[in-house]
Amino acid sequence: MDFRLSDEHVEFKKLCRRFAAEVIRPIAPHYDRTEEVPWEAIKAAREWGLHGLDHMQRMAADPDGLMTAIYAEELHWGCAGIALAIQGSGLAAAGIAASGTPEQIMRWVPECYGTGDEIKLGAYAVTEPGAGSDVRSLRTTARLDGDEWVLNGTKVFITNGGIADVTVVVATVDPELGYRGQASFVVPKGTPGLRQGKKESKLGIRASHTAEIVLEDCRVPMENLLGGYDKLQRKLERARRGESTGRSSNALATFEMTRPLVGASALGIAQAAYEWTLDYLERTYEGGKPLIEHQRVQQTIADVATEIEAARLLVWRASWMARNGVPLTGGQGSMAKLKAGDVAMWATATCMDLVGPYAQTTDCPLEKWYRDAKIYQIFEGTAQVQRLVISRLQREEYRRRLAEAAELLRSQERAEAAA
Repeated sequence: MDFRLSDEHVEFKKLCRRFAAEVIRPIAPHYDRTEEVPWEAIKAAREWGLHGLDHMQRMAADPDGLMTAIYAEELHWGCAGIALAIQGSGLAAAGIAASGTPEQIMRWVPECYGTGDEIKLGAYAVTEPGAGSDVRSLRTTARLDGDEWVLNGTKVFITNGGIADVTVVVATVDPELGYRGQASFVVPKGTPGLRQGKKESKLGIRASHTAEIVLEDCRVPMENLLGGYDKLQRKLERARRGESTGRSSNALATFEMTRPLVGASALGIAQAAYEWTLDYLERTYEGGKPLIEHQRVQQTIADVATEIEAARLLVWRASWMARNGVPLTGGQGSMAKLKAGDVAMWATATCMDLVGPYAQTTDCPLEKWYRDAKIYQIFEGTAQVQRLVISRLQREEYRRRLAEAAELLRSQERAEAAA
């Protein structure tokens, strides 16, 4: 086992850090105040080779799966809101990749980013007023009418909601089947019946556009059903017979792919707060010596550094497992997101405690990082939901190991009896 980053990873990390320092950080305060879409940062990311299809293909070609984690952490080190604006289309692309046919993937994934100099956005619409972390309770419906699907419902807290060129909508086809009766649909911008509702003004990640999506008799053609009609019918028939339908839902399958990435994003905030605080403690004196030389401060700094490193290892492990086809049966993806989200919130608060009253002023960057960190304990599955997922998967893993051990014992007994 080699924990060293490859030369390519090291160079990529330097590129991302330089982009975050030179492009993102100088404009971050403006977009945090105005909550505008940071188009200049998205366009700059394309110019730097950090956005678009070529960038996504480079990420996908990384055999270790670490480039996506490095990318997310370094851009969030610059500004979480701007980083999400740059990366926000990835969830829609992941949803299409998880559920779509090869033809649908080829057609719609490029529409999530745009090609050449053209910038396009994608949105992934799952969360509803009465169904946040519990995607099994979705109420948005999809009804087949001739060769079209008619969508009705409201989605909330959607990244790029209402401004995306492509919106992937998760809806219920058969309400009696619960999550097994759900399907995903591609809804292009300008489709009649699709409109933006309330634009949210948020505590943190304010440069990332978040809004409500309203679907009112929104019609999409049959070919916009991800995976195709025949696949959906087979899944529904199995569900009606009480048989397993495979993955629990399209939405959960997508989130399984992105949880380590969310964890890496949270780490970027924690790392930014930690580095800035180290510099502040070196420059600030108490009792004739820098604060960093006081033992009580050193004890706390050691804890912050250790927690960040521990979370990073969980994120990298889950990223490597996902890329190399190792099943995350023990909840490793959820562990990575849970730990990193909690660390980001705790680390920023702890750094503020070390700095003192100055930390709560808007002149201090810790104030922004503290606001940005909170969402990583909430979206794409709250910290509480992650714990439930981990507990359930750990229990299933334990039962599987017991069954394997019992079968091994029986095999040995049969072999001894035959002898």
